[in-house]
Amino acid sequence: MADPTTMTTKGQVTVPREIRDRLGLKSGDKMAFTMLSDGTVVMRPKIRKLMDLAGSLAREGQPSVAIEDMNAFSASNGRKARRAAG
Repeated sequence: MADPTTMTTKGQVTVPREIRDRLGLKSGDKMAFTMLSDGTVVMRPKIRKLMDLAGSLAREGQPSVAIEDMNAFSASNGRKARRAAG
């Protein structure tokens, strides 16, 4: 899997077929590159859609909370924090 690839004058490289297949990448998919402090480059496919994450935070038996309740809680905590700081 460590076959070399060549960069074009436009900065493009071909992702090897084995990697594309394993990640399920298709033409037009986006990828994010991150350089770590040791010089390692990490490529992550950005193929998830927001709807793919729906329900990912839900746990069995966990009560649901309405957005309005979250907003009210957030607002009241902001007031408490300001009073404590002032």
